[in-house]
Amino acid sequence: MKLFHFSETPDITYVEPRITKMNTDEKAYVWGIDEEHAPHYYFPRDCPRIAYWPALETSIEDRERFFSQTFAERIIAVESSWLKNIRETKLYVYELPSHTFECIDENAGYYVSSAAVVPLSVKPVGDLLYSLAKSNVELRITPSLWRLREAILNSTVGFSMIRLRNASKQLK
Repeated sequence: MKLFHFSETPDITYVEPRITKMNTDEKAYVWGIDEEHAPHYYFPRDCPRIAYWPALETSIEDRERFFSQTFAERIIAVESSWLKNIRETKLYVYELPSHTFECIDENAGYYVSSAAVVPLSVKPVGDLLYSLAKSNVELRITPSLWRLREAILNSTVGFSMIRLRNASKQLK
């Protein structure tokens, strides 16, 4: 299994466990993302986004509602105010050794390790929009994520909502 860490910092040599807002148990972790969900992180760190995809439990009605107009395997929506940052951000992907990690959220592809890790490799992601397109992801750009958030939360699709605390408040 391949696990990754994405950063705008090009020279990380050692990743220490730390407590984040995601740590509901208040333990320090190194966070990794699996290969399937890695495109969710082809964005500037603080960019709010919603990724969603058909899951095994997705109803026929929700497949029609959310996916009938695309052949993409997943859709990621971002706010239009972030497009310039997405185009200009230089992002690096670090491959992490997986032996100390455990899955804490299979739906979102989140893995954690309470041990510090040394990345196996680092490389630039390159053009983020091109990387998304190569990953069979459909990118949707919208003025606000809030209506989509409500629709997704009231559906049967698989999803991951990242950094919504940074989403536009004006259209909420």
